[in-house]
Amino acid sequence: MKEKKIVLDYPLTIDGKEVKELTMRRAKVRDVISSEEAGITPAVQEVALFGKMVGINPEDIQELDMCDYAKLQEAYKGFLSSTRKSAV
Repeated sequence: MKEKKIVLDYPLTIDGKEVKELTMRRAKVRDVISSEEAGITPAVQEVALFGKMVGINPEDIQELDMCDYAKLQEAYKGFLSSTRKSAV
């Protein structure tokens, strides 16, 4: 799975537009490194990482309702395990 759509229970308003869903892509190592440089706490780092993965500013991620943020966390966790089988 290359990306995951997350339907928001509590839509965001970004640049005057209502956003009802976010699409999260798989993270790259560079995204994790960049997010670690962006924040001094694990929470700030995670928000920066999720912002990169869904293509919105970390400040907008901070405006998510916690139930919607939990959906982002679950989607991210789903990307951490590989479902691809290697041909050996």
